[in-house]
Amino acid sequence: MKGLILPQDYKAKLTLRETQRAIKIVKDNFQRMLAAELNLDRVTAPLIVSKDSGINDDLNGVERKVEFDMKESGGIAEIVQSLAKWKRMALYRYGYAPGEGIYTDMNAVRRDDQVDNVHSLFVDQWDWEKVISPEERNIEFLKDTVRKIVKAAADTQNALCLSFPCLNKTIEREVFFVTSQELEDMYPTLSGKEREDAVTREHKTVFLMQIGQNLRSGQPHDGRAPDYDDWSLNGDILVWNDVLGRSLELSSMGIRVDKNVLRAQLEQRGALDRMKFDYHKMICDETLPLTIGGGVGQSRLCMQMLERAHIGEVQVSVWPEQMRQQCMENGIFLL
Repeated sequence: MKGLILPQDYKAKLTLRETQRAIKIVKDNFQRMLAAELNLDRVTAPLIVSKDSGINDDLNGVERKVEFDMKESGGIAEIVQSLAKWKRMALYRYGYAPGEGIYTDMNAVRRDDQVDNVHSLFVDQWDWEKVISPEERNIEFLKDTVRKIVKAAADTQNALCLSFPCLNKTIEREVFFVTSQELEDMYPTLSGKEREDAVTREHKTVFLMQIGQNLRSGQPHDGRAPDYDDWSLNGDILVWNDVLGRSLELSSMGIRVDKNVLRAQLEQRGALDRMKFDYHKMICDETLPLTIGGGVGQSRLCMQMLERAHIGEVQVSVWPEQMRQQCMENGIFLL
């Protein structure tokens, strides 16, 4: 199938039962360590939101949301694609102060994602958000936060390897920081994904910054919604995946838009009509706090640490029958 990578002579290092135990070790340890590093409380979060609320994540602005009509209350409900906007609203409603934040288990459905080794229609991640001060809206604060997240991941891997010594340590603690424009300048003839692979192959753990704005080539490195991340203060955490021979994105995150950046980015995308929603109005009148936030893929983190070739080896989802058959023939057992 298109985009499917089938590593030669692949063999999982853990049995199915060991895999389930290992997943629990990763999830239990990482969320605890992430909360400690960033001072986060765990909260509950929605699976569905009202379509009229404007609170659902629009991702790149073209993905169709799963929606249905509500019999009792009327109107249309949507299954979330992520919780980027909801978290900022929650911080305001719950009364969090600068230096404090929340995290949650986010489950989502992205019906338009192309499924392959690292993409599934089902998305599970730790979504987190933290209140910051105006003085912390800068690149150094962003980098410091990235280092703390990577530390939590590396410490989690240490705990996993104590229980399963057959596993290698696949997450490098030292982070290489690079902007999307610097990356284009380094590899001008490569595509965006090829650039990510090239820089991550060399540096192992990379934070690729400033995603969303057009580069000098005239195109953005990758798409980003205009109404949550500040495109000058965001980025992706990438790690090198030896099993697939490519980079793997573990997290998308960033310092969020303030009122000036929100309007500028909406105008650039021709999306000023979103200013009618309460979320956008509350940013413009400074009701909502300034925040930093993001998501860390649960299944992707497990896939990386367990050295698996397919995300379907650590999560249960729906896959094309042809993919399931090809994977089975090549030693990849999809749950």
